[in-house]
Amino acid sequence: MLNVRLNDLAVEALGPLPVAIRPDRLAPGLREMLAGGVVLTGEVLGFGAERPPGTQSDLTGWEWSFNSFHLEDHLPVEVGRLPDGEPVISEADQVLMLRHGVGFALEIARTAPVPVRCVVSAGSTNGTCGFHRARPGEKVLNEDLDGYRFEKMITVDRGPATLGGTPW
Repeated sequence: MLNVRLNDLAVEALGPLPVAIRPDRLAPGLREMLAGGVVLTGEVLGFGAERPPGTQSDLTGWEWSFNSFHLEDHLPVEVGRLPDGEPVISEADQVLMLRHGVGFALEIARTAPVPVRCVVSAGSTNGTCGFHRARPGEKVLNEDLDGYRFEKMITVDRGPATLGGTPW
């Protein structure tokens, strides 16, 4: 079962049904990441055959750090700077990052060999996208997406219907 959730800020930016960029229209860097496929190595989900170093008590946290990236590094968005050096990204470029991020997340959800959670976010300073294997009791974000008051947040979950379509 596929479940896509948006916080209110994301709905304001994209509308209630986000228009995702099709996989063949994603930015070249995102298509390149997807080309290698998502693989399961032992208990770890990721783009490569890398295993976490040592013993990990929270594989979800490790996967998130390994499988997350900044969208602005892969898309033609303009990142300005305030006088104090803080980055600034326009609303239009935030929407572009969200649409590419959702397209990317839907492909991850479609191809992952196990239940998965993808998270896409964009705000005035950056955009991120990442994923991890869905594990009961482990998560990388608050379930109240509207609690993220300065970021447009979207989750894309794929899991069995017995889990309500989401890993949690």
